[in-house]
This record gives sequence, structure tokens and C-alpha cells, in this order.
Amino acid sequence: MPTYVMLANWTDQGLKAINDGPKRVDAAKKMLEEMGGSFRSLYMTMGQHDMVGIYDAPDDAVAARFTLMLGQLGYVRTSSMKAFPEEAYRQIVNSLR
Repeated sequence: MPTYVMLANWTDQGLKAINDGPKRVDAAKKMLEEMGGSFRSLYMTMGQHDMVGIYDAPDDAVAARFTLMLGQLGYVRTSSMKAFPEEAYRQIVNSLR
């Protein structure tokens, strides 16, 4: 199953309702599970981004749908990246020869 890295920043609405943040994280995890995916990990971070999430989804369409649904809620803005595990990285690089 493909892995994705999501960088998230709270919106003004998200910061105003930060006390409910853990409940929203639980709801997001459930939403992703209902789409056939799962969270590997979630971190609150300091710096350019407020949170970093690593999750698996069945395909790119599900990953895109998940981040769009999060955005519709209005609490976070996200940026996502597809992540290739080391073995895939090695295969891709070796195919260049």
C-alpha cells in the first residue's frame, strides 16, 4: 500500500478550536480507515509546519480524497507527498543504468 507524508498547518479556525484537536485527529483516523487506509504516525512539530502525518492509502485517489476532505473541515491546510520506501528507491535508481 502506498505511503504518504502529510504536512499540516492549523487555520485560524483550527487554532480557535485547538482544545478539540485530539477528537478531530481521532475522527480523521477513522475517516481514513473507512477509505481503506491507516495512519502510521502523527507528530505535532515546531517550525514551518504544525503537524506531520505519515499514512498509508490504497492509491493516490484515496490519498487526494482524504486530504481534500480534511481541508473541507476548515481546521487545517495540508500539503502531501507520496513516499517511496527504501526498496522502491533502490529499484528506481537501479533502473537508470
